[in-house]
Amino acid sequence: MTTTTGTYLIKGASILGGEASDVLIRDGIIAEIGHGLEAGGATVIDAAGCVALPGMVDVHTHLREPGREDAETVETGTRAAALGGYTAVHAMANSTPVADTAGVVEQVYTLGRAAGWVDVRPVGAVTVGLAGEQLAELGAMADSRARVRMFSDDGICVHDPVLMRRALEYVKAFDGVVAQHAQEPRLTAGAQMNEGDVSAVLGLTGWPAVAEESIIARDVLLAQHVGSRLHVCHVSTAGSVEIIRWAKERGIDVTAEVTPHHLLLTDDLVRSYDPVFKVNPPLRTDADVQALRAGLADGTIDVVGTDHAPHPSEHKECEWAQAAMGMTGLETALSVVQHAMIETGLMTWGDFARVTSTAAAKIGRLSDQGRPIEAGEPANLILVDPAARWTVDPSTMATMGRNSPFKGRELPGKVVATFYKGHPTVLEGALNTPHPDAAATTAGVA
Repeated sequence: MTTTTGTYLIKGASILGGEASDVLIRDGIIAEIGHGLEAGGATVIDAAGCVALPGMVDVHTHLREPGREDAETVETGTRAAALGGYTAVHAMANSTPVADTAGVVEQVYTLGRAAGWVDVRPVGAVTVGLAGEQLAELGAMADSRARVRMFSDDGICVHDPVLMRRALEYVKAFDGVVAQHAQEPRLTAGAQMNEGDVSAVLGLTGWPAVAEESIIARDVLLAQHVGSRLHVCHVSTAGSVEIIRWAKERGIDVTAEVTPHHLLLTDDLVRSYDPVFKVNPPLRTDADVQALRAGLADGTIDVVGTDHAPHPSEHKECEWAQAAMGMTGLETALSVVQHAMIETGLMTWGDFARVTSTAAAKIGRLSDQGRPIEAGEPANLILVDPAARWTVDPSTMATMGRNSPFKGRELPGKVVATFYKGHPTVLEGALNTPHPDAAATTAGVA
């Protein structure tokens, strides 16, 4: 059952950074766009100075549930997503149990619907238990209520080329995509950070760029050979950008993502030995950062994926060698991308919409997300105040994870409102209420 949402009149929003317009939302749909609009009984939202954008779509989120609720839950993670401007997230498979069956992905899907803050689309594991030995139930997950279209062993590389080929062939039957965590395990055994000048000085085992680049090179050739879709997770090196650019020039069906932290932070931060900067793939050099920014700007890299990876404090507040890898990102992504890409003149707000929403929805095959802000379209959109400045304080965030690498940094841009299927999950920069459908789902009616 679908619950009817209300009527909202957004006044004076700059759509994609362009001309200020009014946007009328009625029953989950953008009913009208124009100037001087009126609507009796509508809730009026003053959006002067705000930019209206399609709701953001994350292709790479770790919600941890089921099994790791000490780190995050679907409820807390999707609250964080809504506050960050997201209306859809793809939940990675490395939960406990692993999301490698129809039953587990349906559980995650149902938890997302019951929470009601954003669309939760489970990512299915490529291999059983992420063990890299046999394919998981890809077809069953695709046919389930969760309608899984993205599959990944993220956190672990599908390093067996025969198994990777079989996965790429299998997902063709239902227009799926394999999202690869590109890391040759034999080249990264015991690695703690990027291999380079800083690792040499610190005496930490290095993680060479070629460990990522060699897997990407292999997999784009496999995708070409079988005629399948490949997505490359969290690209981190300049060489990776060049390989993906080469593949696209040859018509290979490959897409790629970059994280906000790889667009801004470098391995020089590891000199502090603060485990908040320990991440997989590792922070790289400034030259890599610049290449990633250029690749995102010119379309070589398709999307920004947060790789939101919350951890309990005891797993990060320890010595470097024992610390878990990962950073939170849902509530800071918009601001980091604005800082790294828009304020540097590399991108416009229209470009921002492409890399954080439109292209991501296409990769995940989400037909009602990433849509243009036009009459008749689903009302999944956000309002952003680009002039706002704020200092990152992880203790005030909705995510359970406190492992933000941006702690104490001043960043630009704030989400003022998030509309999910026509309902304001966020208003005046704070959580409002989940979508009314969530109550129906919880009651077992939907």
